[in-house]
Amino acid sequence: MPVPDISRISPFGPKSEYINVIIETPKGSPTKFKYEPEHGLFVFRQNIAIGQSFPFDFGFLPSTKGGDGDPLDVLVLTDEPTFVGCLIHAKVLGILEAEQTENNKTERNDRVIAVPIEAKSLKPAPRVIERLKPSVTREITKFFVEYNRMQGKKFKILRSAGPEGAETLIRAAMSYPKKRARKPSLLSPKSRSRAR
Repeated sequence: MPVPDISRISPFGPKSEYINVIIETPKGSPTKFKYEPEHGLFVFRQNIAIGQSFPFDFGFLPSTKGGDGDPLDVLVLTDEPTFVGCLIHAKVLGILEAEQTENNKTERNDRVIAVPIEAKSLKPAPRVIERLKPSVTREITKFFVEYNRMQGKKFKILRSAGPEGAETLIRAAMSYPKKRARKPSLLSPKSRSRAR
């Protein structure tokens, strides 16, 4: 039986009232997971540095493609962690436009920032913040700068934008390919033999 590819669901809910975010790494996790579309599974990517953990739920916006070739990254500001594979309906607060440099190659790697809304009422969950505060932006920036530094990469925030700017970038990143180019799977025998 074919496995449904959740990376192809719409990035927006009906009437664009919210975005659909798939969580890959929950808040507080010292382990990074990544969705593997070919198999419809979440795979272990890596342990992050000792003493580090993700400050918020981290996931992706399906049916989008960012500057790094992957779906747009989304941080969902939750009080409590959810779980790997959780679908969250979320309200967009803004976006951090960023660049990531590795091996002298620089590419865009933006971060959409959102808060969860309740699936039934479509209202913000209790105690969620209504706008992207500078203190939250600083916390997110500090985490990603250090997280990338520990992997030999450089992460630089170019600018931040509010909900309207974020929606403009999301719509520009929307992609509904009929057929995806096959990338080497993390689970393929060839990949496993190289990893040994």
